[in-house]
This record gives sequence, C-alpha cells and structure tokens, in this order.
Amino acid sequence: MRRTVAVLLAACCAAPAIPKSVPFDTPAPVAMLLDLSSGAVLLAKDVDRQIPPASMAKMMTTEVAFELIDSGRLPLSKMCTVRPETWQRWHGPAAGSTMFLSPNEQVSVENLLHGIVTLSGNDASVVLAECIAGTEQAFAGQMNALAAKLGMRSSRFGNSNGWPDEGRTMVTARDLATLARASIERHPKLYKQFYGQPSFTWGKTLGSGQAIVQGNRNPLLGKVAGADGLKTGHTAEAGYGFTGSAEQNGRRLIMVVAGLTSYDQRIAESVRLMEWGFNAWAAKPLYAAGATVGSAKVQLGDEDSVALVAPRNLALTVPAGLAPGAMTVKLRYNGPLRAPITKGAHVADLVVASPDTGEQVMPLVAAEAVEEAGFFGRAWTGLKQLLGLA
Repeated sequence: MRRTVAVLLAACCAAPAIPKSVPFDTPAPVAMLLDLSSGAVLLAKDVDRQIPPASMAKMMTTEVAFELIDSGRLPLSKMCTVRPETWQRWHGPAAGSTMFLSPNEQVSVENLLHGIVTLSGNDASVVLAECIAGTEQAFAGQMNALAAKLGMRSSRFGNSNGWPDEGRTMVTARDLATLARASIERHPKLYKQFYGQPSFTWGKTLGSGQAIVQGNRNPLLGKVAGADGLKTGHTAEAGYGFTGSAEQNGRRLIMVVAGLTSYDQRIAESVRLMEWGFNAWAAKPLYAAGATVGSAKVQLGDEDSVALVAPRNLALTVPAGLAPGAMTVKLRYNGPLRAPITKGAHVADLVVASPDTGEQVMPLVAAEAVEEAGFFGRAWTGLKQLLGLA
C-alpha cells in the first residue's frame, strides 16, 4: 500500500514570533493573493465561494489553446473562419467586448489569441472555440476536462467567453489562481507572448476605415513593476473582477479580486493588493535552483532511491523586516515512489510550517531518471523485503 511519507529535515531554533498575518482589508467580497516562490497564500477572503467569472473565463479558453499549441496539435498560423451566425451573435453594443471581426473573415489562431487576451473579445473567443472543437459546446467540454486535470475542483465552464449562462459557468478565486499559475508555469513562452501586451490593433472603423486600436484593460500594467498578465472580467451579474500577476526580483505573485462595484475601484484595489504583497512580505531564501534537498525511496527501480532537487529558487515568505520564527521543514511524497521516474518529474514537496505562517508547500523534482528494474532486480528486491532488509 502506498502512503504519504513525511521526512523531517530540520527544525529551526526559536526566534521572535511572527505576526500571524499582516493586516489587509479590501472591499472586494472575494480576494486572494498567492506567492509562487513559497506557495504561501498571503490573503484569502471567501476564496472557495463559487462566482460567475465573466471574462476571466477566457483564461481557460486561452489555456486550452496553449496546451494544444505546445503539444504540436494547434499551429499559431492555423486560419479560422468567422462564421456569419457567430458574427451575428457577437457584434454590436449588446454583445460586449469585441475584436471587431467580420463575417467570413479568415483569422489566425495567433491573432485570435491576441483578440481574446488583450481585447477580451467575446467574438474572438467563440471563433477560436469553434475552430478548435467544431462547436462552442464541444469546446466547453475541453475546458472542463482541462480544469479537472489542473485540479480546479470547484469550477465548471458552459461557454468560452464567460457570458452569463444561468449559472452553468462558475469558478472560485482559488481555482482562478490555479489556472493563472498553470499558464505561467506550464507555458512560459506563450504566456510572455500573449499576456501583458499594452494594446492590439484589429478591424477598421465604418466610414473612415481607420484601424481600430484597443488598449489592454489589465489594471496593473504601467502601475505595478513587473506586471505581465492576466484577465479582467465584468458583467452586471459578476461585478468587476481581475486575476493578475507580477514578478519582481524573481518573486512572482498571483492575485484575484471579484465582485467590486466599479472600473475605478478594480484598478485601485488591484494595485493596492499587489503592492501590499510585494512591500509587506519578503522572501527568505531556502534552496537555490538545482540544489539537492533530500531523497526518496523508489520501488522496483534500477536504483532504490532518487535525489530530490529544487526546480527553481525556493524561498519562505515572511512579513518584511522580520526573521522567520520556529519552523519545521519536511519532505512529503506518496511513497515509496514507483519506477519508472522521469528526470525533472514533480515527485515530492518541501513543506515548511510554523505556528505563525502556516504551511508553505514547494515542489521538488527527481534529479535523475530511474528506470524499472529487470527481472533479477525485481527478484532481489522481493527477497530483501522478505528478509526484512528493504
């Protein structure tokens, strides 16, 4: 039977107590701030309440496309046709944000992604969904399958653009942060290419035929250093929301706010929350990228253990200006690990805990590949277990 193994690595000496939280009040009914360097949740306000995402649902539409692009199944150059019936449904003031597509227009996946991410085009989202899956309903099935794969346990999607659909599309702040993290960590090149662009030009005005330039609605761009994504959302049902990210000095934060009452309030609260995250909290380095943190036992492999290394710089998040208090540092994994194991696979976690900061969980990866043992190796392992030597 496989079981969770926790190996105590160290117990740090007592130091002055850290406040259990650094106060932050926000009028947002739902709010979350996550530090990716440590896995620490710096702010959590009703993060598991299901809410309508509005256009923040387009992050999942984009993530489905990113998965297909990086797996080689969807070329950025693929041309998609704007169906006349799709254009009819998603043009004009009543159709919300638009890329200003035209009926029967041929548009590349690359340009549609810019239209979704930068312009929040409802039309672009549906056109891309139909181009990928044939129908928007079929595409929503892909969205839900990927959400389950990413661990978004409390979210479901009924359409590609977050348009109100009688409650079929619902998310949580925790799941939106998980989705943002997936885009940033699983698809770094595509994330950099499409998120954080200040504006995008598509379509022409009636009459003069001038090119239509629209700015990115991201409230952090140009206001918070290192801001580079992700998506705003607004409907009368959902209020004003935003899932955003910024990186400063190698430390990346992800924030979610939802249910705000105005465009200006969304800007103010987004900037204030992200600045608080960087200024009121600090990262205390633990392990450099590539450092060996420990090892894990391996079952039925050509090696009986594998070294566990940090995939990136790992740090503890603490209130700025204060030293960490008493804490424990543990390895956690489902063990023994079963061969084969791929080099670089996420097989364990480093868990740092204290009474003041709670658990902060950071990934550890296999330093080397471990192949399955041959017949004689498996026989020898069985004999050692029988004799109590393993």
